[in-house]
Amino acid sequence: MKDLRSTFLDHLKKHLQGPAIPLRIVFWDGHEYAFSPTPLVTMHIHSARILSRMVMGSALDVLGEAYVEGDVGMEGRYQDLLAVAEAVGDAFPGKKSAGGKGFLSRWGWAQAHSKARDAEAIRYHYDVSNDFYRLWLDRNMVYSCGYFKTGTEDIHQAQEQKLDHICRKLHLQPGERLLDIGCGWGGLLSWAARNYGIHGVGVTLSEEQFAYARERMEREGLADRVEIRLQDYRDIPEEGAFDKVSSVGMFEHVGRAKLGEYFGVIRRVLKEGGWAMNHGITAPQQDDENGHHQGSDFIDKYVFPDGEIPHLWRVVREMAGQHLEVLDVENLRPHYAQTLIHWVRRLEERKDEAIAMVGEKRYRIWAIYMAASAHAFQRNWSALHQVLVVKQEQLGLTPRPWERRYQYVDHSYREAEVNWGEV
Repeated sequence: MKDLRSTFLDHLKKHLQGPAIPLRIVFWDGHEYAFSPTPLVTMHIHSARILSRMVMGSALDVLGEAYVEGDVGMEGRYQDLLAVAEAVGDAFPGKKSAGGKGFLSRWGWAQAHSKARDAEAIRYHYDVSNDFYRLWLDRNMVYSCGYFKTGTEDIHQAQEQKLDHICRKLHLQPGERLLDIGCGWGGLLSWAARNYGIHGVGVTLSEEQFAYARERMEREGLADRVEIRLQDYRDIPEEGAFDKVSSVGMFEHVGRAKLGEYFGVIRRVLKEGGWAMNHGITAPQQDDENGHHQGSDFIDKYVFPDGEIPHLWRVVREMAGQHLEVLDVENLRPHYAQTLIHWVRRLEERKDEAIAMVGEKRYRIWAIYMAASAHAFQRNWSALHQVLVVKQEQLGLTPRPWERRYQYVDHSYREAEVNWGEV
């Protein structure tokens, strides 16, 4: 009768057909097996229990959790680790559930995305330490997809290009009021105030971000023009008060069932004819919204509790239901893959400092999560869309540019030559 290790290896050999996978496995008793004469990845499995869990469940979730908890050791570049982990995960896909994501099904849909629950989830992810994020984010502390024009830019340039791309896309003008929902550490509001002359309000549920962003506005001399609030988006009191609204990397925390309410808030706070831009991760296929998939248990447990990724069709439908007319849609999937590669490399370079700040476990969570996310965007398992809308409740045609050229040309054109299409 075969032992568990032999059964595990035979199953892998059977399913890993084609080119040799560059993997070497070292078992708890020192036994080794290499699937390639030149392995790029070495996996140290410290107990037979891990093999049992991979055979019985989703290997990708099991590997991610075991790596974080120290039950599995991995040697190699993160991009190689993820390619190997994907192959192993495909060999042991586990059972797929139609009941939704693991974390949510354990806690129940009724509790998910209450104000208290959302605040707890945001604190878990973002209130790690401002100093930790400062180790690997860019100089503007922007924690969302960058914007690359050539692909050769460093993370600082890519993020400044993204901030400017958003400001141009929203066609920000001096003196306009901009609301940034989920303002993070204040990077977009700072950029928009300094370079476009806006007056802004930013809201966040993260106490660490709130403290940093308020201090930042004071330090940069912007406190009289930019207000930072520790506030749930549902509690924003203004009605028809903002010319423009931005939301960058926030609506993944809203929940699909709450999207109508979320876009309803944007409609409520906007002036008639005001513009909003939603920048967020989307599901690449409609079927990916509801089904449990490999890796989702790990993300739910360790990274983004209660996170939900809608498909673009749902985003557009919910926007339309709130009288938000779509003007422009842009898919930045390659840009996010490139951004995440920059982040994980910068984190690896500061590994010792990161571990000293947040511990080995937290370091492993962020490193493997960002590497896995880069892999997901490269493989089209995740997408990223910027959707630009105008509030159009009254009949007729609100003024707007006839073309997109205003998004890409210099400031002189933006100020002087935009032809607002009044008919």
